[in-house]
Amino acid sequence: MMDIFQYEFMRNALLAILLASIACGIVGVYVVVKRIVFISGGIAHASFGGIGLGYFLGINPIWGLIPFSITSALVMGLISKRTKIPEDTAIGILWALGVSLGIIFIGLSPGYAPDLFSYLFGNILTVTSADLMVMLVLDLVIIKVVFLFYKEFLALSFDDEFATVVGIPTEKLYLLLLCLIALTVVVLMRVVGIILVIALLTIPAAISKQFTANLKKMMFISVLLSAIFGIMGLVLSYQFNLASGATIVMVSGIGFMLSWLYKYKYKKCKIQVNR
Repeated sequence: MMDIFQYEFMRNALLAILLASIACGIVGVYVVVKRIVFISGGIAHASFGGIGLGYFLGINPIWGLIPFSITSALVMGLISKRTKIPEDTAIGILWALGVSLGIIFIGLSPGYAPDLFSYLFGNILTVTSADLMVMLVLDLVIIKVVFLFYKEFLALSFDDEFATVVGIPTEKLYLLLLCLIALTVVVLMRVVGIILVIALLTIPAAISKQFTANLKKMMFISVLLSAIFGIMGLVLSYQFNLASGATIVMVSGIGFMLSWLYKYKYKKCKIQVNR
């Protein structure tokens, strides 16, 4: 199996998986615990407008994606917190607007967008050294922010009403958390694409949540699982000539089902023993 990593593009793919695992393992735990999967999906899909903007301006789509995804996250957060518009309605509207803007920008761009498919569904084999540097910088930003505001995010995730009572600026922290999700979308985009990014944000964290309630342990397990699923999916996609992003997500999904079955059997056996 190690023979496949003799190629530079496979080594880049492996590094991309490890870097993506850090982001989705840490931020994904907040997404699952805080139960904001839907708004995370909205941010991911709305950010497609940034990719279209990048093509339209003739720059690397990532440089259009970063500000657009952060702006989408802030707008969604502010609308959900400060208006009477139902949160799911606001997310659905911005989701559709972001995708529509992306399609319009791409349509107005001269020429053909050759690697658009990889931004939608991921193509980890095309990750470049420049992509890895961007992912590394974004990972460092995410780690730094989580380290600085760990206790505040902990309070926000489990009891935001209590956090507000004790004087924690919950709205600002919530918006900051949404920005971290936006940055994670950028990190994961080259691995699984915008369409499948929500899977890696939620599946490893959902598995870890089944086995521990400690947030730090949950993050560690989630990062580890993300890396394992990513490497397994990468190897399988290479061996059987499958789409890398979809294969990684399928491996993650199978991992979730196996963990759920194990947990179910464990609980069932424990009940029988207690009887």
